[in-house]
Amino acid sequence: MTRTTVLRGLSELAGDYDTFIVDLWGVMHDGVTAFPEAVDCLGRLKSMGGRNIILSNAPRRAREVASRNSELGISSALVDLVMSSGEATWQHLSRRPDPWYRALGNRCFHLGPERDLGMRDGLEFDFVETLEDADFILLTGAVGFEDQVADYDAFLTDALARALPMVCANPDREVIRGGRREICAGAIALAYEERSGEVRYHGKPDTEIYDECLTALGVADRKQVLALGDSLRTDIAGAARAGIDALFVAGGIHADELGLAHGGSLDDGALDTLIATAPERPLATLPHLVW
Repeated sequence: MTRTTVLRGLSELAGDYDTFIVDLWGVMHDGVTAFPEAVDCLGRLKSMGGRNIILSNAPRRAREVASRNSELGISSALVDLVMSSGEATWQHLSRRPDPWYRALGNRCFHLGPERDLGMRDGLEFDFVETLEDADFILLTGAVGFEDQVADYDAFLTDALARALPMVCANPDREVIRGGRREICAGAIALAYEERSGEVRYHGKPDTEIYDECLTALGVADRKQVLALGDSLRTDIAGAARAGIDALFVAGGIHADELGLAHGGSLDDGALDTLIATAPERPLATLPHLVW
């Protein structure tokens, strides 16, 4: 088995790059509290002349993500661009850039919590209250923090019977909020796909969202770009598919299985085993984002 390179800090390779694509949940914060050492890293990258892109699979508009970052202490002065899966979803719903979107119809059933209602603003759809009245589903997440995929079994059965296409604004399947694991929209969308439901995803690991970020900042040389993320399935695989080096932050979504939860130390054997089964290998691993 090939051993995985574990770094002590980002400073060991930061000088090899000039653009950094940084995930939020599990890397910069836990949904409740920002990680001071991670915020410090953004500041150090900026002081070196680096360009920092925040790329999140949050099912909200980019401006809402930026606002929440500021509330948590992640200053906008440290970031050159904020992009989210929610923003990419909203843009596609607004512009309808391809035949799939143009065929959706105008009646939308939105499945998600109240905090995601900003995704509706500015969209010219009729947001309906029942699947019976819908042409398609906009999925932003589970309604309740404690919900499980099984709670949506009847909903998905009804949607499938009506052959409703689904737009998923967050490909993540789970997240850890303040130490508690919760399902995300991607878990519900996967269950729908497994029943032969039709789903269109936006966000990592799709290469389109990386292309949008790099184009927005005029980045041409992808060898100068490093992505930092805690999900092997989305962050690391997405960066690899986009032709970008990736640094795996092990203390996020995979913390429990790697021994890093609750102040533990990294289990090197578990790390090697986990990465051996991942879709793509990262360039290196950091237990947590520190300089």
